[in-house]
Amino acid sequence: MLASAAALSPPPPAPPVITMRDRSKNRKPTQRGRYLSTEAIQAVQSLKRAALRGGPSAAAAAVPVEPKLRRLLKADMVAVFRELAAQGEALLALQVFEEIRKEHWYKPKLLLYVDIVTVLASQGLRSDVDKVCSYLKREQLEADTEGFNWLLKALLDAEFTQLSMDCFRLMKLWDSDPDRVTYKTLIKGLESLGEMDLSADIKLEAQNDYGDLDFLDEEDMIDTLEQKSIWRGSSLIVENKRVQISS
Repeated sequence: MLASAAALSPPPPAPPVITMRDRSKNRKPTQRGRYLSTEAIQAVQSLKRAALRGGPSAAAAAVPVEPKLRRLLKADMVAVFRELAAQGEALLALQVFEEIRKEHWYKPKLLLYVDIVTVLASQGLRSDVDKVCSYLKREQLEADTEGFNWLLKALLDAEFTQLSMDCFRLMKLWDSDPDRVTYKTLIKGLESLGEMDLSADIKLEAQNDYGDLDFLDEEDMIDTLEQKSIWRGSSLIVENKRVQISS
């Protein structure tokens, strides 16, 4: 009977199988729908190591262009630029940005300018912001009202009053018609900087285009750019999470 009962009892459960999760699957993309490739990661690391080797004085000087950078495909080179900007490596990001502009496939994109202006301004590199905006004035741009809106906000946030006005005029020159967000961004930004006369001039232009200025008080417009400012995916961060790359 005992043997029969033992035969009928269920077998003991098998011990659990423990598997190691592939940590690479935890990596978050730095731009919408794309992971940094191995080549791009290596290029970022090489640039940062070269900057470190240069010592403190390297902050004011360009690091020699890494061969790894020159060999990258278009998407990877842009990803390297955006990753460096996301990490606050302003001068390295500027170096890569200038290399991108030399490539045969390069076409000017305002959101790239927004990224480089933002990171340079965050480091207080005003002369470099001036230099980048001088590049922009020589570009052949397609109409891009939203891109100009981002750029105006970046410049106003960094208190570049004259460059903001220059870009507003450039916006019109390249047939990027200002919309309500453009005028609201510019008017509120100028007023926050105490530029009441310039703000009044822009209000007159807004009235010519829209008839009234009621939209300036619409709450749903106040944060139009702010709500997207998880760095869009033009750029750098998706849902405030970045790829972390060590030096």
